[in-house]
Amino acid sequence: MKSGIVRRKTIVDIVNLKKVSPVVALTAYTGPVACMLDKHVDILLVGDSLGMVVYGMESTLPVTLDMMIAHGRAVVNASQSACVVVDMPFGSTQASPESAFNACARVLKETGCQAVKIEGGAEMAETIAFLQQRAIPVMGHVALMPQHVHALGGYHYQGRTKKERQKIMKDAIAVEKAGAFAVVLECVEESLAREITAELSIPTIGIGASPTCDGQVLVVDDMIGLTPATPRFVKRYAEVGAVIEQAAAHYAKEVRARKFPGAAHVFNKPKN
Repeated sequence: MKSGIVRRKTIVDIVNLKKVSPVVALTAYTGPVACMLDKHVDILLVGDSLGMVVYGMESTLPVTLDMMIAHGRAVVNASQSACVVVDMPFGSTQASPESAFNACARVLKETGCQAVKIEGGAEMAETIAFLQQRAIPVMGHVALMPQHVHALGGYHYQGRTKKERQKIMKDAIAVEKAGAFAVVLECVEESLAREITAELSIPTIGIGASPTCDGQVLVVDDMIGLTPATPRFVKRYAEVGAVIEQAAAHYAKEVRARKFPGAAHVFNKPKN
């Protein structure tokens, strides 16, 4: 866990990486995982994807503010150097800029995170500007937005038509002008993601977008093989799920054979 003095990355550090080096981001939902990822990444994203990954929900829509705060606090407490960004769940920022401020202020105060992430383009620009002017750093999120899954008719890559491309570009520019320090581009046609990255002065963080984005983010459980399905844009860097299953099978076999616990794992009264 925490030891010594390590300076945590700030949103200024993330913005400055645009001209220096790709931004490395991964999701984290728990303390132990955050601790393992911390020294390797620039951003730990406490995504509302935890609803599906951790809680087995069908979408991110049922995720609550209290859930995000609980997991965000765990990630902040277990990390030292990464910039921690917490997703604002569906319904927490859409009603009005004022209600969004109250929700975001809770997240920053109760988790200690450095920023929040808000889904939405031009329609959320007023709210993003309101928050930014009141010292709440915001990361944007455009193109495929999981909180809009019903309106979008499912999870489909974006930017296939001229109309879609124009809207996504407009949304990305609006988010930047409103004061967001970075923007996630999810499941965007590759050439469009490249154009947006060239257009914006803030970092673009791709997930299923372009290698020319200013950074990349993946759901850590997808990356290490803990989820059954692998989206096209995911590269599995390990198969941790198979290792866990093998360990559980080995444990169960030894328990049933009364091989565990052994002498080394029990407490015996000392001999005089």
